[in-house]
Amino acid sequence: MRQPLQSPNSSNFMRGVEVCSLERDNNALTAVIEFLSAFALFLMILTAFLSLAQLQMGSNDPDVDRIDRAAVQGMDRLTSDGGWFVPMGPDSLDYNNSTSEWHLLDAVSLDNGRVQTGLVSGGILDEQRIEALRNVSEENMALGLGLDIGFSLYLSISVIESHNASRVGVDLFSGGTERSTATASSSANRQFSQNGEILRVILEVHRGGQKDNDLYLSEVMLRPISLGPEWIEIYNPNDFALSLRGWSLNHTSADGGTNLLFQDGVISGHSTVLFTGDESSQASDGASQIIDLSQESFLGVGSINLLNDGKGVLSLRYTQLDQARPYDVMTVQWGGEDGLFTSLGQSMEATFNGTQASWAVQTSPTPGTISSS
Repeated sequence: MRQPLQSPNSSNFMRGVEVCSLERDNNALTAVIEFLSAFALFLMILTAFLSLAQLQMGSNDPDVDRIDRAAVQGMDRLTSDGGWFVPMGPDSLDYNNSTSEWHLLDAVSLDNGRVQTGLVSGGILDEQRIEALRNVSEENMALGLGLDIGFSLYLSISVIESHNASRVGVDLFSGGTERSTATASSSANRQFSQNGEILRVILEVHRGGQKDNDLYLSEVMLRPISLGPEWIEIYNPNDFALSLRGWSLNHTSADGGTNLLFQDGVISGHSTVLFTGDESSQASDGASQIIDLSQESFLGVGSINLLNDGKGVLSLRYTQLDQARPYDVMTVQWGGEDGLFTSLGQSMEATFNGTQASWAVQTSPTPGTISSS
């Protein structure tokens, strides 16, 4: 006889369903645990890899990315070739007269055009081009490297290894805007092995920052002999060239005061410029430039005495781009109870100890050469 089918509602059938359900739940839980364990292991491996690669994960800040990209691209342009210069024509850049020999031009020529300061010749850093950086202003270099408006830079080129122990740590160039004055910064570096040494180039790109605008009064001639001119010597202590735009000279005495605002001009790094009442008769011991002020009624020549040689004050001033009033960077005072007194043919000269200067009467003037302690 045929056995009757077992009812699905029987207790044996229910126990079978429960066992199958538990097995499925256990298998699913095991799969989840194994997946989470594998994912956790993946994250540990990824973290270790990023740590070894010295990478850092952070917020996707477009401004930070832009500065990082500017530093990398700037370093590539600086160290990929020898660079170029395009002079300024009557209305625009004169590309027909561009040259790759930018390092042979002076500061005035480079300031009147566009320069990309490439430093590499024949696969190594070119010492002539490094030295020529002193004829380039920070603003002009930033423009040539393609940095955005509002960005500044700091460039350092140093010897980190050498067979000559005295060369280790020597800075071949170091100048620009300090990182501490900027709101955000990024840097790129590259090393070159050449001539038994390892040189390191570091380019920092900053958003904003206070540019290192230092110029010093270094010597003043009040009482020239014979028919000689009055003259003022100004020194640029920076590695970069410095534009004179925004700078001014102010002279006050009992007879009144005069002020001279410079509209153009540039001073090479670690060099002097002479402002004179007569360029044709001005002697120089090595100034990078001589600028004639005979048409400005600020400096005299011969019997024309525009700097009061009895008692007066001469100030070198600078006006920040975002300010209306200038501030005194350096001042020299002569005559009176505590002032300096000069005789015919003597000058007032500043002796520098770092950024500090002390003034004294110089019986043998040295126009174009500064004194340091």
